[in-house]
Amino acid sequence: MTSAESFVQIKIRVAAAVFHGDEVALIHRLKNGRDQYTLPGGNVEPGEAIPQALARELDEELGLDVAALDSAPQLTWLQDAMVTRPGSTPPRKLHLVFRLHIDRCTRARLRAVEYDDTVGTGHLTWCRHKGTAGKALFPPVPLAELAGPTAPLDAADALLPALDDTNYQWI
Repeated sequence: MTSAESFVQIKIRVAAAVFHGDEVALIHRLKNGRDQYTLPGGNVEPGEAIPQALARELDEELGLDVAALDSAPQLTWLQDAMVTRPGSTPPRKLHLVFRLHIDRCTRARLRAVEYDDTVGTGHLTWCRHKGTAGKALFPPVPLAELAGPTAPLDAADALLPALDDTNYQWI
């Protein structure tokens, strides 16, 4: 395990649990021969506001126009991550995970393929939120534990346990 001192840089990553009914949008990739699912999102650029970063990432990855939604994305979870992975020393990441809901017409317009020059091609897949239990999901937020896609969460449940090499293994 890498010591905490090696995580000297902190990056902020935004992501969204994009719901249509009880299904959630996931980006699926095959990594090291294993399935990996990520919530759409990415790193916040220096000087970029959080809402703008989320809107930019969702537009880049899904073609989703956040400004056209009936309601604004709601911050749902925060997760601190200091996880080693292959390559250079990774930054410490603070994951800000939002929840939003889309209608049938918006879902039909989303891109089916997401191209990322650093991690490769991903394919949009939809999964019932309860069906995410046991999937290699990143960040590993408790989607399956939600009572329902619109169920309110207590603010105390927003801060998730920190990730490190003792409780998370990078694929």
